[in-house]
Amino acid sequence: MNSFATQQDGVFKSVCSLDCPDQCGLLVHKKDGKIVKVQGDPDHPVTQGNICNKVRNMAERIYDEKRLSVPLKRVGKKGEAAFEPISWEEAISTISARWKRLIAEEGVESILPYSFYGNMGKLTAEGMDRRFFHRLGASQLERTICSKAGSEGYKYTMGVSAGTDPEETIHTKLFIFWGINAVSTNMHQITLAQKARKNGAKIVVLDVHKNQTGRLADWFIPIRPGTDGALALGIMHILFKENMHDEAFLSEYTVGSEELRDHVKQYTPENVSFITGISAEDIYQLARMYGETSPSFIRIGNGLQHHDNGGMIVRTIACLPAVTGQWLQLGGGAIKHNSGILEYNSRALQRPDLLKSRTPRSFNMNQLGRTLLETDPPVRSLYIYGTNPAVVTPEANKVREGLMREDLFVVVHDLFLTETAKYADIILPATSAFENLDFYTSYWHHYIQLQQPVIERYGESKPNTEVFRLLAEAMGFEDQELKDSDDELIRQALDHPDNPYLEGLNYEDLIQHSFIKAKRDKPLFPGKLPTPSGKIELYSDIMKKDGFPPVPTHIPLAEDEDYPLMYVPGPNHNFLNSTFSNNAKHIKLEKEPKLFMNTQDAKERGIEDGERVLIWNSRGECELTVSVGEQVLPGVTVSQGLWADEPNKKQLVNSLTPDRLSDMGGGATFFSGKVQVEKITNTSV
Repeated sequence: MNSFATQQDGVFKSVCSLDCPDQCGLLVHKKDGKIVKVQGDPDHPVTQGNICNKVRNMAERIYDEKRLSVPLKRVGKKGEAAFEPISWEEAISTISARWKRLIAEEGVESILPYSFYGNMGKLTAEGMDRRFFHRLGASQLERTICSKAGSEGYKYTMGVSAGTDPEETIHTKLFIFWGINAVSTNMHQITLAQKARKNGAKIVVLDVHKNQTGRLADWFIPIRPGTDGALALGIMHILFKENMHDEAFLSEYTVGSEELRDHVKQYTPENVSFITGISAEDIYQLARMYGETSPSFIRIGNGLQHHDNGGMIVRTIACLPAVTGQWLQLGGGAIKHNSGILEYNSRALQRPDLLKSRTPRSFNMNQLGRTLLETDPPVRSLYIYGTNPAVVTPEANKVREGLMREDLFVVVHDLFLTETAKYADIILPATSAFENLDFYTSYWHHYIQLQQPVIERYGESKPNTEVFRLLAEAMGFEDQELKDSDDELIRQALDHPDNPYLEGLNYEDLIQHSFIKAKRDKPLFPGKLPTPSGKIELYSDIMKKDGFPPVPTHIPLAEDEDYPLMYVPGPNHNFLNSTFSNNAKHIKLEKEPKLFMNTQDAKERGIEDGERVLIWNSRGECELTVSVGEQVLPGVTVSQGLWADEPNKKQLVNSLTPDRLSDMGGGATFFSGKVQVEKITNTSV
């Protein structure tokens, strides 16, 4: 471990590991070998010393008395959380022996890794783990729970996960935050918007819920869930009809503008109003504001893609800056993701060639419940890390039923005894990001960052990379790729000649500077895109070949069950998915889980503000405190945050969500479920 970790006192540069686009630069203060304060790094060009409550209070999480410090094995029934300490030697030998037996008796594809980006470090999330499971030949996991649908939709239009440099948005005159509660999930884009606002910029927020971002807007526009694509098409209808489009840009940099112009004639403001719940007058006003203001910028949120039609929604919104030519304006355009700018050599890091031409079966992570309960031949072992599927996965009751299988050997590598870990046979204590060497790439700003260990490891905890080296050795694998050091993994990942934005960037530079900006000397245009035409594809032959309409089209949500209310379980301010939901400080800050409900819907059910309500459908039920008002449209309900299990409390919101897959990329459809809500009249315990 490097000198930072062993130094007892001082202030050390660091980076936030959370799954958040801002990926803040940090300064970690140490005294007597422990972190005593986490603050923002004022030298970071984008985050500039400002950080959120989540990471500001990270030290309390790292030193939480509930944190795991030694390996554990189950001694009680599944789900009872009865464990006893064991050594690392026993843990590794137990896992490897069980897997060797499973491979001999049922085949290697009876083993399934299940992971995500609870720590956004690239080595932690997709390094030695991927190499190990490729070499093993285990079943593969389709990691699509977060952004895959929107990324696929955006690429159909733009060909690449890249957009505006957020630092340029200080020049923007109109911000449209579309389906993103940026105050809670992208705070520095809000900071940039506020700076621009002082120079006359306006902020418009489109969302299903008047959350913190909606409340700071100059204009908040509530919209029915899953109808955002229709609104974008209605805006295009007006832009073309009133000659607010940029003919020169469309001719030079797009294909399909004539097809699009003809197609959107059917999306009149009156038709779109009926679909979206937004008045025709407001649709006209928004379209004219967008068409007449330059530069204008759209921040495309994650929430949009968590619908049955989520990929098409994002594909459609991504066409708007092309219609108005905003890509040529400094501070204009859009951001869905900017991950393509910092694209590293993922093949060198993950080494899919270790599969040696094998094609194992694969499973979509959104459908873990049905994978565990319905697959034949069955999955017999799960290795879970970087995620908490008993809370975060759709159809959570089905997931927990699957985890209860006595014939399922479950290993969990985590910092805490999570809801998922309670079903484990073996639990391995994980290091925090502050204890690891890793590199980070933002999917919003353009800076790549290095994390050097700044504290000693907690107890006997180990990082993913070391655990998989131990497992490889125990399985008898001699491949050098499974022995490479963390330093070597970083060097291999940064060696990526196909990405000119990383040209000349190396590990030594990162050690010296902590963060480095990609070499992006010019915006997307003028330039050629990696689409078949080299241009923005308003009409896409590939989409037609893939079975989609070739021009942006509003496709209604799939028919969910016959319940009257749409249900959207959005994020809250002080948790990040289930991270922090078990930490006392963050629970205190967030107070309690609530259900936001329109006054009209509450009145019809005899429900008053502040009462306890039952939210239910055929998949499950929850009991939350209701907040009645006009924060949501009639027919819509919204909750915030994934709350930890507590005795005698029904607050597992993903017990209500469908595990259907989105139109593109196999993404989640968290926000396309329906529920019924009723007042709880019997309050006896």
